Amino acid sequence: MTSPTPRDLVGCPAAEELLARWIGLDAGTIGAASIARAVRNRMDALRLTEPAAAVDRALADPAERDRLVEEVVVGESWFFRDPQVFAFVARFVAARASLPDRGPVRILSAPCAGGEEPYSMAMALLDAGVAADRFSIDAVDVSHAALDRAGRAWYSANAFRNADLAFRDRWFQREGSLSTLDETVRRQVRFAWANLLDEAALATLAAAYDVVFCRNLLIYLTTSARAALERTLDRLVAADGLLVVGAAEPPILGGQWIPAGDGSVFALRRGIRTAAPVEPVRPQPRATSAPPTARADAMPATPAAPVTAAVPPAARSLDEVLREAGTLANARRFAAALAVCEAHARSAGPAPELFFLMGMVHQSAGDPDRAEGCFHKTLYLDASHDEALLALALLAGQRGDAVMAEHYRRSAARIHDRKGTA
Repeated sequence: MTSPTPRDLVGCPAAEELLARWIGLDAGTIGAASIARAVRNRMDALRLTEPAAAVDRALADPAERDRLVEEVVVGESWFFRDPQVFAFVARFVAARASLPDRGPVRILSAPCAGGEEPYSMAMALLDAGVAADRFSIDAVDVSHAALDRAGRAWYSANAFRNADLAFRDRWFQREGSLSTLDETVRRQVRFAWANLLDEAALATLAAAYDVVFCRNLLIYLTTSARAALERTLDRLVAADGLLVVGAAEPPILGGQWIPAGDGSVFALRRGIRTAAPVEPVRPQPRATSAPPTARADAMPATPAAPVTAAVPPAARSLDEVLREAGTLANARRFAAALAVCEAHARSAGPAPELFFLMGMVHQSAGDPDRAEGCFHKTLYLDASHDEALLALALLAGQRGDAVMAEHYRRSAARIHDRKGTA
């Protein structure tokens, strides 16, 4: 009896169900034929003739289950893939690492494939002058084979695809057709096996990271797996940290995540922090001889937006305005958020907190020039606003002004240090 061909195996529901349950894979994202080939490869290795037998073996044996996963995971990567992403994150980390009373900046790469991403980040930070003891990188993947490659740190020419390969001369030793990574970089990264959908496997990771790379994973997941991963990311990313995703993934993440830089860096941060919502002030109904009536079938399908226009802007506290503007910004209603801030500034006068929030909104909306103007206004009103200084450091670095970026970072560090000793 001959073994089934991959064409015969298309639509193997048992294998698709196993992979969906274990790693959240949506079979439609890679094609049923790819899963069929994976099953066929395991059948050949185990000398089995029935797909069901191969799936049963994977269900019964975790090691065999992992081998099936190895057949379908997409592990291709290369060094400094999307170099602008690493440049942006390096500026962010350098600003954090400059603060004197902070511990080392913590970074997570998940999934990390063969180590190209976390090693790229380590090289970028070392090249930026960040001391080795000021950052650490954890890197996890569901593929044992990928982690084995990362641990060896030997790479073929396929891992070097960028036009600028100066980093290879600095950090790699050429040995025939392979390049071996310098031990200085390797020491900065700690690799471990982990399935991001398995809570037990994540127990060894930090409670919160300053930066989490999770690129090009969400696009392969089922709807339920995406929801589970979003909950995991919510736990792993620090309240003021960065989440870096793939080019197609920002729209997948809604609600609490908004852009942290321009659209080309695919970096997100949590929405603007707001306190508990204030009960909206509604206009008092006019007295009438009899209350109006309305038929149930005439009611609007969705509740009307809260009415706040009846309250003069000056009558509202700054905290109320910041909460409302923050809520609008988190919903990506950037123009509306700015309008709320500007109206309050006109009626109640300027405030550093107001201009800082406006700067964050402009930054999220992709307007760095206006963002920079708002951060400067923040400092004009409050010269000790270290968050505005760090924001300016990031913007200066983004436009290539390394001298000014360093000036802002040092100023922020001095202020932060004074606040800590006050």
